[in-house]
Amino acid sequence: MSLRTHMPIFAIPFPMIDPVAVSVGPLVVRWYALAYVAGLLFGWLVARWMVGRQNLWGRTPPTDAGGLDDLLVLIAFGVVLGGRIGYVFFYNAEYYAAQPLEALMVWRGGMSFHGGLLGAIAGMCWFAWRRGQSVLPIFDLIGAVAPIGIFFGRIANFVNGELWGRVSDVPWAVIFPNAGPFPRHPSQIYEAALEGLLLFMIVQVAVRLGGLRRPGLVAGIFALGYGLARIVCEFFREPDAQIGFFADVITMGMILSLPLVAGGLILITTSVKQRTA
Repeated sequence: MSLRTHMPIFAIPFPMIDPVAVSVGPLVVRWYALAYVAGLLFGWLVARWMVGRQNLWGRTPPTDAGGLDDLLVLIAFGVVLGGRIGYVFFYNAEYYAAQPLEALMVWRGGMSFHGGLLGAIAGMCWFAWRRGQSVLPIFDLIGAVAPIGIFFGRIANFVNGELWGRVSDVPWAVIFPNAGPFPRHPSQIYEAALEGLLLFMIVQVAVRLGGLRRPGLVAGIFALGYGLARIVCEFFREPDAQIGFFADVITMGMILSLPLVAGGLILITTSVKQRTA
């Protein structure tokens, strides 16, 4: 592998964005935190719009505006807790087994999307159980807005200069400050586009075509769409250094996305066999 092969004529230097958005005395607000807030806020607004329109569901929506607020609080806790636990077990179990107290130091970074998703699912299941209702319409509601949070999260990854892509000679390759001298795929932007924007448009089209009338359909489309998009993006994303590749090509992100693809197909197949509400 020569330097010439992977050095484009024009490489884009990483924009030196201060990770701190606002600093007032000891109070520090980072762009990463604002990305989470933006994802929750815009997701909440779209979800409120959806639960306020019974015609989308063909029946009573799974929750009202007040219940939605409680649901999003549960999901937020589930995402943070599950994301951290998922990172510890999926990506760095050996390290944290030797230094377990560092698993609590979330400010040092290390979150797993798949772990966060499991935490969010646990929150939704708890919400449905407490109310004695089916969880599938709740899955549909959150699946229809989840790509918004994913979009902002991936943009935050780019701003932080983390989770960069593999070495590349494409004209839009970026030289990340902590990734060595070689230009790399801005894989965070690819993920924001595919897992965020494109997937949001797909699930919203499904909503407007009556997808919410078949419980599990929109959630299945989200799961399948995210799983496939993540697998595609993994071909451009640098795998975690402590894990690397399996069989020289497969990454942990691909492995963890396969159950989402399978689960999405099952939900879609099951839902289309149901009678429309």
